[in-house]
Amino acid sequence: MKKQLLVMLEMQDAMNARVNPEWRQAGNAWYRAIWTECAEMLDHYGWKWWKHQQPDLEQVRLELVDIMHFAMSDYLLQDASNEDVAARIAAELSDPRQDNDIRAAIESMAQSTIACRSMHFSDFANVMALIDMDFDQLYRTYVGKNVLNFFRQDHGYQEGSYIKIWDGREDNEHLAELLATLDSTSPGFREEVYRGLTARYPR
Repeated sequence: MKKQLLVMLEMQDAMNARVNPEWRQAGNAWYRAIWTECAEMLDHYGWKWWKHQQPDLEQVRLELVDIMHFAMSDYLLQDASNEDVAARIAAELSDPRQDNDIRAAIESMAQSTIACRSMHFSDFANVMALIDMDFDQLYRTYVGKNVLNFFRQDHGYQEGSYIKIWDGREDNEHLAELLATLDSTSPGFREEVYRGLTARYPR
């Protein structure tokens, strides 16, 4: 796990630098991004009692991976080295909270994040367990989403020219479908994801 976390932390640092080379001095409110993603995750799972809703677990998992991006960015600013950050995250992931209701667990994560202005990975691990997401799946999906974020930047995301809906579906949905066909242990996994996105992107 620690080796994979180190890869993820390096990828996150690179992504943040792609958006803003001075990201460490930017004062970004990472905690705010986290709790708003919690709300989006809850919407994908469903909470409205006045209408029929079917949990979309693939999208719930993707929202959780988005949270991983922001939480790791926050931790990268708090600890001296990537080794320290990886060890801290691994320890917290191994000690999950024990909420048994997915909606309550998501709300607890949001509430704690707002109160502390930082997320604790024990809350994150609780949600992972409740949606049957193991660490290998988290790693595979994180790498895929990180590649998608680079793809977005390369295709005009900051300038507003990026096309997010492809053939009637969001790019996240295309990513989930693509990841199901690829081997995450392959040395060229990241490049394969990028090529797959390029093949699907509307021209």
